[in-house]
Amino acid sequence: MPPPEAQNPLHGGPARPWLLADIGGTNARFGWLDDGPGGVSHVATLPVSGHAGPAEAAAGYLAGLARTLGPAFRKPRAGAFAVATAVGSDRINFTNSGWAFSRADTQRALGLDELLILNDFEALALSLPRLSATQLRAWAGAAAAPPPRATLAVIGPGTGLGVAGLVPTAHGWVAVPGEGGHASLSAADDFDAALLAAVRREHPHVSAERLLSGIGLPVLYRGVAAVLGATPSALLAEHIVEGGVAGSDAVCSRTLDAFCALLGSFAGNVALVLGARGGVYIGGGIVPRLGERFFQSPFRQRFEAKGRFQAYLQAVPTLLITDTLAALNGAAQALELQGR
Repeated sequence: MPPPEAQNPLHGGPARPWLLADIGGTNARFGWLDDGPGGVSHVATLPVSGHAGPAEAAAGYLAGLARTLGPAFRKPRAGAFAVATAVGSDRINFTNSGWAFSRADTQRALGLDELLILNDFEALALSLPRLSATQLRAWAGAAAAPPPRATLAVIGPGTGLGVAGLVPTAHGWVAVPGEGGHASLSAADDFDAALLAAVRREHPHVSAERLLSGIGLPVLYRGVAAVLGATPSALLAEHIVEGGVAGSDAVCSRTLDAFCALLGSFAGNVALVLGARGGVYIGGGIVPRLGERFFQSPFRQRFEAKGRFQAYLQAVPTLLITDTLAALNGAAQALELQGR
């Protein structure tokens, strides 16, 4: 907890300005929160590959912000970094990038009174209760009126696959981070079984992230090609999405069908494990790029296809998060909660 003189008398948490970051395996998104009435501002996205680590990327962001704001720029007092990896000690090692850093060393390097490190999907989960209808798109025809203050879940295929829960308590919402993306993926039909068998020839353990992520889409594509008896091309994830959405490549198109179906099955599993009757939210950068293809896919059918618990899941909404700043807002909320 920061000392009393570092507390912000107008808001919860430490004194502002705050430096906020949402750091994935490919990009680091930075934002700024001052004492004014507005929310997170001056958002900039920097490539992870272009910087040695978070401290260097943050320093570059702050240097650019100082040039933009001129005399109005004030050194940040506190920061919150939402990171795409497990958090449990001072040393942070990213799962899907070469970045590794010490929280304490980064705090000193940036001259912050406080630096909070949290899992990126913990931050995204904290943002859920504040999301409005303009920041979401619900699955048409699915349940739309969940019980008030029911448990929520969020999953997100990006560079990796994030998973977290949000549980209502007498003291407010509590985020439950985890590494659910590394749970084993299971088959729901014969095509899935053949697909997983093909992928296991390349990877002995097939986790959900192994197929349902940016790093996993090429693996999924090769597996689909093997099942279909087709010869795969050397395609990156973005090319698979482009070919599938455009309908210009049959294997890419079938890959997107498999992606949405497997994601639906996985999302249904998460809902059952967490008891997420309030809804399952979908974040990450991949699904929004699918556009209408996602809402025409087998996702929702597979989400509900859980035998005796089909009726249970039919009452659970599924919603796509369309606001790319949600995790930054969640990181800010985590800082607000400091000291309470």
